[in-house]
Amino acid sequence: MVYQIKVKGKLDKSWSDWLYDARIISEFEEGRNVITTLTVVVIDQSALFGILDRIRDLNLILIHVIRVGERSI
Repeated sequence: MVYQIKVKGKLDKSWSDWLYDARIISEFEEGRNVITTLTVVVIDQSALFGILDRIRDLNLILIHVIRVGERSI
């Protein structure tokens, strides 16, 4: 399953390996805030929770998590 996870703040692309090879894109949105979008393929729900745990460990503010597909990115 492919998920899109948005967090507030900038996350460098070098974190990709630590986040299950997520594709990381940071961009400015509303009011000059930086929003980072992670697009990642996960094999099951426990892998998704592992990613969310790592986001928590980085003290990032979670904006949303949405499933965007079944295939790989």
